[in-house]
Amino acid sequence: MRKRSSPRSTPSKVVSQPIEEYCTLFDSNFLPQGLALYHSLLKWAGPFRLWILCMDERVERQLASLSLQHVALISLRELETAELLAVKPGRTRGEYCWTLTSFMYPAVFHRDPSITRVTYLDADLFFFAPPALLLEELDRSGKDVLITDHAYAPEYDQSALSGRFCVQFLTISNNPKGLAVQRWWSERCLEWCFSRYEDGKFGDQKYLDEWPTRFADSVHILMRTDRTLGPWNVKDLAKPGNDPVLYHFHSFRLIAPNEARLFEGYKVPRHGMWFYRAYLEELKRISDLLKGAGIPVGILPEKKKPFMYLRKLRQQWKGTSRYAKIDATRF
Repeated sequence: MRKRSSPRSTPSKVVSQPIEEYCTLFDSNFLPQGLALYHSLLKWAGPFRLWILCMDERVERQLASLSLQHVALISLRELETAELLAVKPGRTRGEYCWTLTSFMYPAVFHRDPSITRVTYLDADLFFFAPPALLLEELDRSGKDVLITDHAYAPEYDQSALSGRFCVQFLTISNNPKGLAVQRWWSERCLEWCFSRYEDGKFGDQKYLDEWPTRFADSVHILMRTDRTLGPWNVKDLAKPGNDPVLYHFHSFRLIAPNEARLFEGYKVPRHGMWFYRAYLEELKRISDLLKGAGIPVGILPEKKKPFMYLRKLRQQWKGTSRYAKIDATRF
């Protein structure tokens, strides 16, 4: 019996998917959260490159030793200009990180001029779906910059003090319109960038409130606010049928090698705790990875203040803070 011949197949054309560029910054104390962000990109981002501004030499050595795929490291000394060094002594570590955020875009574009856009990510973000779902909105808008609304629940609305928009996920295109927004932002942050509200300013963030009018032709505001969640809106926006892309673990801190403060200042409902369980599971895997590589797990112990213990008890009783072990399965 003759073998049946198979029909001749026409080779399909392979279309390469463009690499999406992201950037973030953190120091050695924030390494576990930074790695959690990276691992969530590995799962959800498709072809990508993550540029990491290393805020201290220790984290630069640690990241280099891990040899992470799709990661490019930028040392702080390479990015700092005379203008940045001039304002550095007058700002706290956190304020200086905020000051540097807008300068990451030209740093990346300078290293690879072929890049068409970069999206800044806060290091305490974690993806639960493809970030492309957010970037597709920018593509459809035909604009050059993407910003995201805090979308506060009414009881947590801090728009007047800390801004309507959150820097958390912010895309700027490598073109004249996008770079004009970036330069204006960098100039403002050099002038003033502090962790307090003053004359309509707060850190690097409240400047974004001006963008929809000042740069109306360039800036797109993400319409799907249900896709960017945090403790300030999870109560209202985490509902059946919604498809969150990311969760912002604002105020989450590893305060001991096996203990974390999950949140502070907000009430996270029962249906929102799923995000924290998933995050803790990832951090447990990262903790094991770091121990295996001989790298200490970065922690940020809570500052000791008068009556701190009583304050913590009061917050936990009110439900506005919560603590858990990294290896906890229930909380």
